[in-house]
Amino acid sequence: MPDRIGVAVIGTGWIGEIRAHNCARHPLVENLYLAEIDTAKAEKVAADTGARLWTTDYRELLQRDDVHAVIVSTTPESTHYPIARDALLAGKHVLLEKPMALTLREADELVEIARSNRLKFTIGYTQRFNPKYAFVKECIVSGRIGRPVTALVSRSAPLGLGQKLATRSGLTPTQMEATHDLDFVLWCLEDARPVRVYAQSAYKVMRGMGVDAPDCVWTIVTMDDGTVLTVGANWILPPTHPRAIIATIEFWGTEGSLIIDDTHREVLFYRPDGLSIPMSTMPGEQIMHVYQGPMQAETWHFIDCVVHDRPVLVTPEHARRVMEVTLAADLSAEIGKPVDLPLEYA
Repeated sequence: MPDRIGVAVIGTGWIGEIRAHNCARHPLVENLYLAEIDTAKAEKVAADTGARLWTTDYRELLQRDDVHAVIVSTTPESTHYPIARDALLAGKHVLLEKPMALTLREADELVEIARSNRLKFTIGYTQRFNPKYAFVKECIVSGRIGRPVTALVSRSAPLGLGQKLATRSGLTPTQMEATHDLDFVLWCLEDARPVRVYAQSAYKVMRGMGVDAPDCVWTIVTMDDGTVLTVGANWILPPTHPRAIIATIEFWGTEGSLIIDDTHREVLFYRPDGLSIPMSTMPGEQIMHVYQGPMQAETWHFIDCVVHDRPVLVTPEHARRVMEVTLAADLSAEIGKPVDLPLEYA
């Protein structure tokens, strides 16, 4: 691997544009390449980041010897598996946004291709790079709260975002929102294995808007060591709510507990036209000379792992486990019964 690498970002929408800017700022990235079917957006992001070139066909970039790593940030989510598969088969290291695939069979194929070709392959579970979340992990690993007993995570997203995500992907709040929190709690309990999933959902708001998607899903996960986890996600915060994705975390152990406020109430911006909560998105944003949020650290971590041959923090096996739990949760909500793990291929 050369001392500096070429990185291709495929898909330059909201998340892809953030990834591209952070790649451009990394000293180990020699050349940045972009693939985007929206030509106006591609031209703008290329100009803003100083990308070497852009194309509407991502396959052109996979054929380049000077592209060593690929970030797949495409939508809809059904494009994740085929594009990541093409990139891995082309011998490129890959950072793939969640979900890694739509079926476990697809996920297992990606894991095997990456493993057999000795490629870095990681999934965009950005919240692992959030200092608040890392502190929880540290407290559990160090034993500061004793043995984990139970955890609760509640996440809420704005109605407009929920409508967009549900319409675009056909997926649920479990797979699009709670997946981050399920990854987080399973990461905190890395030595334990999920064995049973029970979930319930509600349909009132989204269906009233003509969208066949649940308003919320609450998921209970039982681990093989007896720990019980509860993760809830909804995407129906009313339009009058200041635009923000808010979450609260409670982790309880035999010798202590942690309560994390991730509702972004530390910065409130009042104007004559109303209240807003700046710097409140999950990935974060550039604020003048500094980046606020976890996505820069995550993107730079991937680049560092490729150049210096270090292990990635989010392994594809971790992401596959999270995906299995989200699929089990949606199945449980559908049939109204607990679902035992592991799941069988459909």
